[in-house]
Amino acid sequence: MDVYGFVCAALLCTAGVHGKPTLRKERVLYQDPELARQAYEDNKSFQYDHEAFLGKEEAKSFDQLTPEESKDRLSKIVDRIDSDTNGYITTAELKAWIKRVQKRYVYENVAKVWTDYDLNKNNKISWDEYKQATYGYYLANPDEFEDATDQFSFKKMLPRDERRFKRADLDGDLAADRDEFTSFLHPEEFEHMKDVVVLETLEDIDKNGDGHVDEDEYIADMFAHEDGGPEPDWVKTEREQFSDFRDLNKDGKMDQDEIRHWIMPQDYDHAQAEARHLVYESDQDKDQMLTKEEILENWNMFVGSQATNYGEDLTKNHDEL
Repeated sequence: MDVYGFVCAALLCTAGVHGKPTLRKERVLYQDPELARQAYEDNKSFQYDHEAFLGKEEAKSFDQLTPEESKDRLSKIVDRIDSDTNGYITTAELKAWIKRVQKRYVYENVAKVWTDYDLNKNNKISWDEYKQATYGYYLANPDEFEDATDQFSFKKMLPRDERRFKRADLDGDLAADRDEFTSFLHPEEFEHMKDVVVLETLEDIDKNGDGHVDEDEYIADMFAHEDGGPEPDWVKTEREQFSDFRDLNKDGKMDQDEIRHWIMPQDYDHAQAEARHLVYESDQDKDQMLTKEEILENWNMFVGSQATNYGEDLTKNHDEL
């Protein structure tokens, strides 16, 4: 996954070195921004827009700046978004920026952990290297893991990670280069990995092992009915969602195709939707473009009273992104 619904929003958790395998927290990878935004706006917050425009980690780093400092940094960001330097920000330019932010997060995340896994420093990460870094202590000391839950988690995740690694390993040499390892850690970003994401989602939710997700399993994935009282209204709404929109063939359960439609809706571009939203909300003269002045006038939607480390990014070369 985190409330960031669409990407990152909805991203897979990265494997932590020395003991934490890849785990998937969120379900909907490409959520409609309007649906996710509602929860934020209930609290009079533009957090969803901040994360889309800046990236989740960068949005967090805004907290220390004054409004004046935030506006100054936003002004510099606007100059970068204006790719044709004509003084106007179009929906297409905003969309390209949002996609760049998403891509930058993915590749920077891989760069942060690369040296932890590339143990022999040959600029590739073999399956054995990954397995040793992630599961080595458990494999060498199985008796120390007496808790049945821990044992089950590791025994379940090791073959699952191996399956995902082999799917990412396009040349079949059991050694991942940068692109292959990126698709392993962030499979939701790669078309050839999406079947694996769907299968992992099914395995997470399908508690009775029948190869499908029924309504109770769907609800149990998001709500633990512990006190025996009535279900909250939002759970009732989710039951209706399951019946009306998840179970497309109306057989009372979701198969893999229906799960894919749920977590990866087709023909929907969240970056385009968010760009249109930002333009619509900030376009004072309704010419369907934004000037720097219009953006700065509505600065709290783009960056709020928070800071960004994009200031230092301005001096770096990120042509690869």
